[in-house]
Amino acid sequence: MKHTETHRELLVSLFGELRQTERSAEVHCAREARRLDGAPREALLAVSSHAAEINRQLPDLLRTESLPEGGLGRRIGSLLSTIREVVADRLIDRERSYRATLLGLRHGADVIRMIRHVADASGRVEIGGFCTRWLHEREPLVGRVEHAMSWFSHHPEDAIEAALPWRALRRRPPVPA
Repeated sequence: MKHTETHRELLVSLFGELRQTERSAEVHCAREARRLDGAPREALLAVSSHAAEINRQLPDLLRTESLPEGGLGRRIGSLLSTIREVVADRLIDRERSYRATLLGLRHGADVIRMIRHVADASGRVEIGGFCTRWLHEREPLVGRVEHAMSWFSHHPEDAIEAALPWRALRRRPPVPA
């Protein structure tokens, strides 16, 4: 098949989304790992390391395939990551934040699968190979994150702990009138 402009537009959109999911995987997995111990920490650090490597490779792939790097999208993604760190991750408990990170990792795998489908349909062999390698390397790492979720069942105090003491405020008995 030959490349079409419509395939290119779809790839531009998907790679913009991939850039955000990979930045998120690198940054959020490292942040979550700092909050945790044991298997969850190790699993998240492995994903963060892989995402960092992918983030180093993406600019070359995009240049080779004549696709834009998406500077504006990266800046917006960075802003959203900061908001998540400053607000959301501090308000929810560790276990819920961990599952939210896992959900983002699964989303990234879906984006890669879609990119591979478009690459296959448009004859972009290099992109298809990149996606296949990514899936081969990342899926076992995401499996480790998923498996490590059981750690929270053995550490319930850590699971329900939030970065800010909101739970303690909610548990206080009402003040008598």
